[in-house]
Amino acid sequence: MKTIICLSDTHGLLDPRILPYLEGVDEIWHAGDIGDPSIVQVLENKAILKSVYGNIDDHRVRSLCPEWAIWQTEEIKIMMTHIAGRPPKYNPEVLEKIKKERPKIFICGHSHILLVQYVESLDCLHLNPGACGKQGWHKVQTMLRFQIDGSDIKNMEVIELQRLGVRS
Repeated sequence: MKTIICLSDTHGLLDPRILPYLEGVDEIWHAGDIGDPSIVQVLENKAILKSVYGNIDDHRVRSLCPEWAIWQTEEIKIMMTHIAGRPPKYNPEVLEKIKKERPKIFICGHSHILLVQYVESLDCLHLNPGACGKQGWHKVQTMLRFQIDGSDIKNMEVIELQRLGVRS
């Protein structure tokens, strides 16, 4: 069994309030717009890191992270990229790739909108962890934490933090 933290859109800020949530996890998945290569290094020191670059990432981050990542955790095939659209309106390149690769979990970021949705027509769980940085219009920083046990995806939870610099 693996415990996963899935996050996106740090935009150069790894909020210190996130760090306790990374303790004891097996894998960290970052869906792009990392913003600073030092974030990659910090995350790699916490757990196995799977990450992709996003549209704001410069050549330094792009040299560390691919545009697409496809891997297996336990018995689950995962695919991740930064910009994809959302079900059912994926961009054509993404939809073609999902149909070809047939992942059980597809992850993207970019929108800063948290979304967890099973897409029956693709037999795939779509995850967008929202944004955990402070850049953007979102008022709450979000991440996902869950477990993969063999072929089971379970204990999915949303972690929410009041966005730095925003008053309620």
